[in-house]
Parts: sequence; structure tokens; C-alpha cells
Amino acid sequence: MVAPDLLPADVGVLAFQGDVREHASMLESLGARVREVRRPGDLDQVEALVLPGGESTTLALLLTSSGLRPAVLERLASGMPAFGTCAGMILLARTILDGRPDQVPLGALDMTVRRNAFGRQIDSFEADLDVAGVDGGPMHAVFIRAPVVEDIGPGVDVLASVELAGTARPVVCRSGAVTVAAFHPEISGDSRLHELLLADVSRYRSRQCHAGS
Repeated sequence: MVAPDLLPADVGVLAFQGDVREHASMLESLGARVREVRRPGDLDQVEALVLPGGESTTLALLLTSSGLRPAVLERLASGMPAFGTCAGMILLARTILDGRPDQVPLGALDMTVRRNAFGRQIDSFEADLDVAGVDGGPMHAVFIRAPVVEDIGPGVDVLASVELAGTARPVVCRSGAVTVAAFHPEISGDSRLHELLLADVSRYRSRQCHAGS
């Protein structure tokens, strides 16, 4: 029997819309097995979930209409690792500013996120970020209609920030095994945040093994 830590990680990518293919390609390049997640039963096959960039309102509504929301909430509550980028960051927040009233977030991180905080598509930009706890030098970040974090609770760590209107605003945050980024590492080709997710899977497996022993 192969030891659990030697098996490829089974990572789901929420596949309603957005940068699904780009995330899948990056994860596969790191040796993960990728599964597209659209229905509640799809979560039974995965050890972690990526919530990609896209249109956050559409993604939130599809989470509900597909019946997937309760299953995602249950798995997150059990400690399943997750990684959200751009719209995924919005979905994982506790509170959304400038969203629709029916845009209900998952509340996995105790933070408030403002949609499209940097402006429209024409205001997209790139920056090099120092990300706390991530080795290898600055991370090149691509921001497209990006959100920012306006408020965080005590259990959320800020790993990187950028300046907006003279104020440093968090753009990479982490709480437990859930990490979010306001930008698109799957586009820039930097795999370090995806590697962090896979490290979280290894720790998740270890906890599951100890719980079952």
C-alpha cells in the first residue's frame, strides 16, 4: 500500500466559470490530480478546493442553484484546504461590499472584501509583492478588476498588501488552511501559492489519519 503522503493530491477546481483551465494546468504541473467540481458529489473526490477568478456574482448564484453551497460549507468547516483567487477571494469572505444583495459569501475567512476596488478592466495592473512566508523573492501579481480586503478579524493573517489611495490594503490573506489572493497567480505562472495549497493537503491528510487511528 502506498503511504498517503506519497499519493498525488486530489484537488478540485470550482468549474462553473472563470480561470478553471489555468488553475488545473498549474496544479497538474505540480503533480496534483485535478477534478472539476460542479455538483455536491464532486466534492467527495477531492482533498482541497480552488475557487478561481471569474464573475463573483455569477459564481455565488451558481453555488446556490447547483446545491453545492451546503457541501462546500461542510467541507470547509471540517478543515478542507481551499485557495481563492480574485472572485474566489470574494466568495470566501465573510462580507462583500459593492455586491448584490443575493450575493451570499461562504464566510470561510473573517474579513470584508470590496469588489472591483481598483476599478474596471481598463484599470488592470501588475505589481511585484513580498509575500510573507513564501520563499523565492517577490511574487509577480496580475490584478484584473481586483478586490481588496477592507477589514479583517483576529484570526486572519495578512501575507501581502498593495497601496490604494495612500493606504496599504491586504491582497493576500490566510486563515487556517484557507488562502486567498486578489490577483491571478495562475496567469503569471508563479506556482508558489498553489504549492502552499498542496502543503496544506499534506497536513490535512495527516490530521485525517490521526483522527481515524
